[in-house]
Amino acid sequence: MATGNNHSPTAPSLTVAPRRNWRLRLALIGLGLIALLFVVFLSPLRSYATTGASYGARVACSCRFVGGRGLSDCAKDFEPGMELVTLSEDTQARSVTARFGLVVSQTATYREGWGCVLEPWK
Repeated sequence: MATGNNHSPTAPSLTVAPRRNWRLRLALIGLGLIALLFVVFLSPLRSYATTGASYGARVACSCRFVGGRGLSDCAKDFEPGMELVTLSEDTQARSVTARFGLVVSQTATYREGWGCVLEPWK
């Protein structure tokens, strides 16, 4: 018996499937671009953060354990742009750890005859 409706029940899914594939492809392309940008911009940021933390640890360690100044006074020796580097000290180990946010930390330890030496990078 004909009802006058020539559409089959699967016809709407055939027209929706290409639209969903288009959205999926667009989403995957977008995620790929975001991942690419993340890698491109994160690598230099991590390198700058490592350099800043290493410099901060070395300078602050020398200031503190060679120069005998207070740790808060040692931060004055930092270069402009190093405001995000924070310092902490371990007086028993005679070391200073510098951190750049949650990204990187670096420790320098005072060794007699050597001065302040950075810990090996991982």
